Amino acid sequence: MARTATIVRETSESKVELSLNLDGTGKTDIDTSVPFYNHMMTALGKHSLIDLKIKATGDTDIDAHHTVEDIAIVFGEALKQALGDKRGIRRFADATVPLDEALAKAVVDISGRPYCVCTGEPEGFEYCMIGGHFTGSLVRHVMESIAMHADICLHLHVISGRDPHHIAEAEFKALARALRFAIEPDPRVDGIPSTKGAL
Repeated sequence: MARTATIVRETSESKVELSLNLDGTGKTDIDTSVPFYNHMMTALGKHSLIDLKIKATGDTDIDAHHTVEDIAIVFGEALKQALGDKRGIRRFADATVPLDEALAKAVVDISGRPYCVCTGEPEGFEYCMIGGHFTGSLVRHVMESIAMHADICLHLHVISGRDPHHIAEAEFKALARALRFAIEPDPRVDGIPSTKGAL
């Protein structure tokens, strides 16, 4: 059964059209209307091996926040939908990813229980403007929105870093690599990977 999802979300602040395939090759077609976010979501698709298509517009003349948040919400919802009952997946995974001086670690549990812990971003990172549109604070907000709407547990820790672009990109790539292995079918798993019998 194909592990795919397509979702359209339209509000007074944004319109998001997103489709994904969990069993892809990392092929992406990303137009979020926020240039740095394009770069981050492209990296997320590429390194998770999730085929990802996003077309989004919004009130970015006010701020990128609404559009960025709504894309993260839709990505989380699509991830949850495509996972279905989570039968046969690995469920847990972690990844530590460097980008020059920056190093980030992500740990994922496809648990059915939303939780997000983000730590280690350097003081002042949340106020940095990356790429002219994207504030550092949005990284944590994206991670929280994905976790809450995908019903996954995510721990993300920045171990080191100086350049805001490098820090953010290491965080997105760490999430991508952890997701890649957590959602992957495990040939040794028969059924739902939980003692409760449901996730």
